[in-house]
Amino acid sequence: MDIRAAIADERRRIADLVESLDPGRLDAPSLCGEWTVKEVAGHLLAALGKPPVPVFPLLARNGFRIHKANAQLAVLAADRPAADLARALRDNADNPFKPPIVGYAGQLTDLQVHGQDMRRPLGLPHGLRLERLKVSLEFLTSGRALGFTSKRRLAGLRFEASDLNWFSGVGPLIAGPAEALMMAMCGRGVVLPELDGPGVRILDGRLTRRS
Repeated sequence: MDIRAAIADERRRIADLVESLDPGRLDAPSLCGEWTVKEVAGHLLAALGKPPVPVFPLLARNGFRIHKANAQLAVLAADRPAADLARALRDNADNPFKPPIVGYAGQLTDLQVHGQDMRRPLGLPHGLRLERLKVSLEFLTSGRALGFTSKRRLAGLRFEASDLNWFSGVGPLIAGPAEALMMAMCGRGVVLPELDGPGVRILDGRLTRRS
C-alpha cells in the first residue's frame, strides 16, 4: 500500500465531508474532547498549513502546555468558512510532512480516527478501507503510538479483527470490526458495545479510570 497516497486520499475525504455538512452539523459535538466536528477538521489542517497565529506566544499564554495550546490552535484553524477549510485540506492533501516518532503510519491513523470522531456522532458511514485500518492497528500495537494510546492501556489484552486477518497481543480477548478496535485503542469508549470478549470489560475499566 502506498501510505502517502492513502494519507492524501483521507485528507480529501475529510474535505468532502466538511463541505457536505450544514452549519448545525459542523457545530455538533465530536467524539474528541470538547471540539466540534468543524474544529476536528481544523486540528487536521493546523499541523500542515501555516499556523493561524504565531505558535510561540500561544504556547506561552498556555504555560507551555502543548496539548492545551494545540487544542486552541485547532479552534483558530477552524475559524473560517467551511468551504475555505475544505479547500485548504485539499490544497495540503499531498503535503509530504512526516511527523517525528509516529511517522506516516501515525499520520494515517490520526486522519482515520479523527474522521470517525466527526462521522460517528452524525451517524454517517465511515467507508474506511481495511488495508488502511490494518496499518493503524499495527501502529497502535507497536509501542510507538505516542499521543494515541499507551502501553498500559493495551497491556495484557489480545485484539482480533473480525473483518480482516489481524490479531495482536496475549490475554483476555477483545474482538470486533477493525474500525471499532482502532477507536477503542485510542480511548473512544463509545465503541465498546460493538466489541466482544472478556477483555472488553478490562479495557472499559482502564478508560473509565483515565477519564
